[in-house]
Amino acid sequence: MKQCASYVMLFFLSVTFANAQAEKKKDSIGEKEVPIALDEVLVSAVRVTSEVPVTFSNLNKKDIKKRNLGQDIPSLMNYLPSVVTTSDAGAGVGYTGIRVRGSDATRVNVTINGIPYNDAESQGTFWVNMPDFASSTENLQLQRGVGTSTNGAGAFGASLNVLTDAVSEDAYGELSNSYGSFNTRKHTVKFSTGLLNDHIEISGRLSAVASDGYIDRAESDLKSYFLQGAYVNDRTLIKALVFGGHEVTYQAWNGIDPSYLASVGLNENMLEENRRFNSAGLYFDEDNNVRFYDNEVDDYKQDHTQLHWNEKWDSNWSTNLALHYTYGRGYFEQYKEDESFEDYNLEPIATADGEINTTDLIRRRWLDNDFYGTTFSANYQNNGVDLILGGAWNKYEGDHFGEVIWAKYASNSEIRDRYYDDSSVKTDLNVYGKASFMLTGELSFYSDLQYRRVTYKANGDETGLVNDDFDFFNPKAGVTYNLDHANDLYFSYARAHREPNRNDYENGNPRPEKLNDFELGWRHKSAGVKWNLNAYYMRYKDQLVLTGALNDVGAPLRKNIGDSYRLGVEADATIVLNSKFIIRPNIALSTNKNVDFYFERDGELADLGNTNIAYSPNFVGSNIFTYIPVSNLQISLLSKYVSEQYMGNIDAVGSKLSGYFVNDFNVQYEIQANSFIDSIVLTGLVNNIFDEKYISNGYFYTYNDDWSNPGQVTTIEGAGYYPQAGINFLVGATFRF
Repeated sequence: MKQCASYVMLFFLSVTFANAQAEKKKDSIGEKEVPIALDEVLVSAVRVTSEVPVTFSNLNKKDIKKRNLGQDIPSLMNYLPSVVTTSDAGAGVGYTGIRVRGSDATRVNVTINGIPYNDAESQGTFWVNMPDFASSTENLQLQRGVGTSTNGAGAFGASLNVLTDAVSEDAYGELSNSYGSFNTRKHTVKFSTGLLNDHIEISGRLSAVASDGYIDRAESDLKSYFLQGAYVNDRTLIKALVFGGHEVTYQAWNGIDPSYLASVGLNENMLEENRRFNSAGLYFDEDNNVRFYDNEVDDYKQDHTQLHWNEKWDSNWSTNLALHYTYGRGYFEQYKEDESFEDYNLEPIATADGEINTTDLIRRRWLDNDFYGTTFSANYQNNGVDLILGGAWNKYEGDHFGEVIWAKYASNSEIRDRYYDDSSVKTDLNVYGKASFMLTGELSFYSDLQYRRVTYKANGDETGLVNDDFDFFNPKAGVTYNLDHANDLYFSYARAHREPNRNDYENGNPRPEKLNDFELGWRHKSAGVKWNLNAYYMRYKDQLVLTGALNDVGAPLRKNIGDSYRLGVEADATIVLNSKFIIRPNIALSTNKNVDFYFERDGELADLGNTNIAYSPNFVGSNIFTYIPVSNLQISLLSKYVSEQYMGNIDAVGSKLSGYFVNDFNVQYEIQANSFIDSIVLTGLVNNIFDEKYISNGYFYTYNDDWSNPGQVTTIEGAGYYPQAGINFLVGATFRF
């Protein structure tokens, strides 16, 4: 708790000092508003400004570039308020995850240029499918809580909307290369033609990212592309985009489970002795020696197409229309020992020595899907009135199937046989209306009404036969009061609903979730200092909380609980001490509870009272301290503290993750040239400079064992962990032509 108290003290001392110095300075974060770029219209329907009573943070291209050396977008967002990130491979490349206010990625609504990105069935966000997407990101906005109405699944912890590269007026070429620990490397080529005939621009990017990973064999081989064509004049913006990626990653989702290690005769203290151990692909040869299958990989391709048309009809009206299509396909491959013939539709083999009904085999589990639809909006602005009418229609069609590509005993199998073959269809329609207008010279009112209809049909051994329809009405309203030119107060209420995902159906008969979100905030902006202070109360009914356990493919399992809530206070600031020093602290204090939680222990149902919600630390704080000795050199110390958290909902000691405090060092130096090369930017990043041995994520499971103690049911608990890398580095150089 000493680190927690230090963060709170640092934040409030910094703000107090900055306010005292505010009138002595002038800086770009003062009263001037940054003009909205033309491309911002693509996300204007789902984004908010400081006049709207919604809690949010922005991250721009300049901030992203400082640390964009190959790590995924969640790692680059690590220092935003209430954000906790993790990496399966331990070093930020490959499968990465993000939680906001304790809510995992399945509850964070993500859009790219206003187009939904979350997987329609799992509701997760897989940034590994679009490696180096940060290099094509103009800016992003993270709305915490329910936020404003957007497209795609409902936001139950946050909304993240990403705007891709803006139209460039000038032609350029850019070559970026970086290298670092664990043989991590990134190679990126970008270009733009600039505006041809003052109206047309073509730009693009090719990237290759690879890493051996901190965890054993957790290597990644990632490739991606981005191509954009744009037409622009005074009233029209048309953009056509194609982008996508191909990822091949060795599986690292098992973590380190001491119970599993003991069950297969390995050292259960492996977590202490070898934090990099990876059990994925483990099998025993005929001499009972441990071996690892060399192709235990996840192999997936995803291609996106977007077409956007924005038209400004007159001084009051403008419209947005977008069409999109995403094609995804791929598999993960596994070596499995002693698998039952019955599970693969195989017949037993009769031999002179008896019947063979199990085999070692290699299987591939495939996913082949199409996602397509449209989003649209119309915006009216006049005399302090801002009205947006919009919506979207999207459809997902997915095929799930499995193949055995090798078996020690093949039985009656044929090449390309499918031992399961499932399909699913999901449609998502939403319409919304948003309005903000001035009630008085100081008081403005905001309202947001959304209707959303979801239909989901699936068939499979895991899900059973699903045929569900959902109708959701999500009202939102709030007020903003302008105290003076530097201070605004806001209050908002938002109602949200969310449908279960595919894994929820595998675990039973899930119910949709409901959330009432109350936000109260104070924004301050003056010369030299910006800060935001807000409190929130998020009350859930039938929340699908993470149980802590994983399914057989590493996906987290959830279950409905009755009542639960998240109550917290967040504060963040940007403080310009002088022309050389900038501080950006933020803190989040919260309590996150399941109300009257029931749990079956040792065969009996027990009321545990109010318990902590899984993966919800009570304190998250960070700070970025930047020193600018000269105009072309920036040196930053980035610090992050996350308090202890439980991986389950029963407050079991064995489910607790310890808190951690991690510091990174970042330097950027720009060399201006007057030749063929316009500039050279040199970047260095040292992560975890104090070599903290920390674990940012894990899993926790329980099961009732009635075999070892006949006549008595015993609840067995177990846990697994995802260790993160110690001190490591990345260095890079970007040449702009």
